[in-house]
Amino acid sequence: MIKYSPIIILLLCIVVGCGKGHVSLKGKVVFSDDGSPLTLGSVILSKPNFQSRGDLNTKGEFVMESLSARDGLPPGTYQVSIVGAIEYGLGGGVRSLVDPKWSNPETSGMTVEVDRKTKFLEITVERNRQR
Repeated sequence: MIKYSPIIILLLCIVVGCGKGHVSLKGKVVFSDDGSPLTLGSVILSKPNFQSRGDLNTKGEFVMESLSARDGLPPGTYQVSIVGAIEYGLGGGVRSLVDPKWSNPETSGMTVEVDRKTKFLEITVERNRQR
């Protein structure tokens, strides 16, 4: 019996196409108070053993990526978080633009169900009111 290392199996899955069936997902992040877009940071969708990231553009839009650029993500239930949405002050201070709860998928309070029909996701976040 031939034994294969986990690394070889992973590489075969990537080459052969274990990622097929991934959902191409785009979205937008807006603030709850005025609907303006969040233009800095990244959206993270996570579930056990998988995480996907979509960087925000100047319109607050993102495209989810996982293994490579624009490859989508497998269907399932994901916890949502926002990272890197920070501004730098003149005195060297750093402040999150969104409520701190959004930095952690456990505290954001948001989950999303992604299936083959899901094409667009709008996320509404609260501004950070702490100074």
